[in-house]
Amino acid sequence: MSMGSDALPAPVITFDGPSGTGKGTIAGRLAALLGWHVLDTGALYRCVGLAAVKRGVALDDDAALGNLAQALTIRFDGERVLLEGVDVSTEIRTASAGEYASRVAAQPAVRRSLWRLQRDAVRPPGLVADGRDMGTVVFPEAPLKLYLDASPQVRVDRRYKQLKDKGMDANLSDLARDLAERDRRDRERAASPLRPAGDAVVIDTSGLGIDAVLARVTDAVRDRLPDVWPDGARA
Repeated sequence: MSMGSDALPAPVITFDGPSGTGKGTIAGRLAALLGWHVLDTGALYRCVGLAAVKRGVALDDDAALGNLAQALTIRFDGERVLLEGVDVSTEIRTASAGEYASRVAAQPAVRRSLWRLQRDAVRPPGLVADGRDMGTVVFPEAPLKLYLDASPQVRVDRRYKQLKDKGMDANLSDLARDLAERDRRDRERAASPLRPAGDAVVIDTSGLGIDAVLARVTDAVRDRLPDVWPDGARA
């Protein structure tokens, strides 16, 4: 999928990879260290999926979903995600919302509609963008692209713990089945399939804790973008 390009007003660091690899946590930690903005693109697709279900739009209706995505007002307010002015922060983090997101993300019209919104999120001093096609499609000119991966079992266990910690119901076998299906859909879709960018730094987080992953990420930042690392900052 080619969307064209335009000059960005600030540098971008991208994080791509499947769910359960720690992308969101690490992206947020890195953005805080750098003093940069952070973009959770998964939340955008979850909002589109949730809105589609609530409005009765079929999750495979490409044209209707594209129009819906273009018309929605989605805003980030700190940790809160506002959809049409309503706080849906908790609602979009359920397993079902993740399934909706994966299905609408396969639609080319949805990806086209959200491309500009994601590009427009870039502002000084910089942006850390977390998603599935940040380094391959949305920000191919990013000076640093990271791709986080982990074994399926580790990712299922992490997702199970995450849901339980939030007080949500979860079943390991159901999560494993859903994750496998989502992986298949993300990697095989015609529009922006999930894959590392050719120049991405790939990190397998399977046997690593958050601090260890962050250390590898900050090493990559210092190597590729030494001028953006704040004086005195520590991972």
